[in-house]
Amino acid sequence: MDKEDTRYMQDNEQELLVEIAYALPHKQLIVPVRFYSGMTAEQAIQASGILIKFPEIDLSVNKIGIFGKLSKLDAGLRHLDRVEIYRPLIADPKEVRKQRAAEGKVMKKGGGETATSD
Repeated sequence: MDKEDTRYMQDNEQELLVEIAYALPHKQLIVPVRFYSGMTAEQAIQASGILIKFPEIDLSVNKIGIFGKLSKLDAGLRHLDRVEIYRPLIADPKEVRKQRAAEGKVMKKGGGETATSD
């Protein structure tokens, strides 16, 4: 534990655990991080080392959430929280639906295309 990590620890605090999650199209990474109360989501992300492994992550651009709910970088964490780093959307889901509707395509449950009957 380095000097920066010790600032979160006081004699009467117990060690806690959170997970940092980042998903790519074909790969998901979940990094467990030990921390002490008072640590923010941004500090946990920094401590996870995920920003070194994935330099394309820019916390000023990428949104984050805790268990699927959008959150801010300065959000406090609780034991067993999962901090998720979101990638920017490639296409706007509303626009994709509009295009499919304009083309007469029908979506089946789960987002795949089905053949239309004429």
